[in-house]
Amino acid sequence: MAQANKTTPDFGAIDYIKFFSAGALAATSTHGAATPIDVVKTRIQVDDAMKGLNMVKAARQIVAKEGASALLTGFGPTAVGYLIQGGGKFAGYEFFKKKYIDLVGSQDTATKHRTAIYLSASASAEFFADIALCPLEATRIRLVSQRGFANGLTSGFLRLAREEGFRGFYSGFIPLLFKQVPYAVGQFSVHEAAVELIYRSIGSERKARLTNIESTGIELTSGIAAGVAAAVLSHPADTLLSAMNKGSGDPKQGSTARMFSLAREFGPKRLLLSGLGPRVFMTCGLVAGQFVIYAQCKTLTGAPPGIEIHKEASL
Repeated sequence: MAQANKTTPDFGAIDYIKFFSAGALAATSTHGAATPIDVVKTRIQVDDAMKGLNMVKAARQIVAKEGASALLTGFGPTAVGYLIQGGGKFAGYEFFKKKYIDLVGSQDTATKHRTAIYLSASASAEFFADIALCPLEATRIRLVSQRGFANGLTSGFLRLAREEGFRGFYSGFIPLLFKQVPYAVGQFSVHEAAVELIYRSIGSERKARLTNIESTGIELTSGIAAGVAAAVLSHPADTLLSAMNKGSGDPKQGSTARMFSLAREFGPKRLLLSGLGPRVFMTCGLVAGQFVIYAQCKTLTGAPPGIEIHKEASL
């Protein structure tokens, strides 16, 4: 009976390894390349001396005081963390999307409820990916926001483990979920919606004749739109997470209570707008780059295409 209700192709272990590898390469390469932008953004968020500075002025101030190498602070945990998280997120999205499509029972029903499937699949995938990401993200933010904390990934990770243990690594887990789940929801849902809009606007015949360059252009365009959504949705929690990993707030409070206390202290304007410009700029590049690299890597490795539940009717 379960087989009769199956509406999607079978993906084997090798397919998910290919999805994971493509997602890992896409995430670690883009996040690693964006490390200088992220350093500047984090400093603007958590350093009182830099509040109100734009991205360029803040970067110049960091270089003048600490040298150009300071812009690469946290590169190690960023590269390793997003290697794991990116692979888990992209492979997880393919996995949960397939499961939820099978769960609703038919292609027509899945298409009708496609937004709910996109939201559920992306949130589910991100939750499990964040379990692996959180310790490395805590290390990265501590390296960036607390100058002199350690010299790199290994020493920073070991110091955090020695001094604070499990709590130090996962004190920001709830805020991380508040940041990463909206990020993933915006990333995948808006990307799917943008791709559908483009495909419906050009028609099915033109879609079938798309060249590799044209397909890349579609991934890039839809990725930029998805990047804006991901940045805006995740920015308040990103600001709180940076502050918490620096040590702001009452450490005696639980992470959720501490997060809401800091939210009241910061106020809506700082939560929504402080560092948002650099974050939108960075996230558009990250998300668009990830979808382009992910699509190309899937093609190179012979991975099966993702399952489409878009509306087919032309606009």
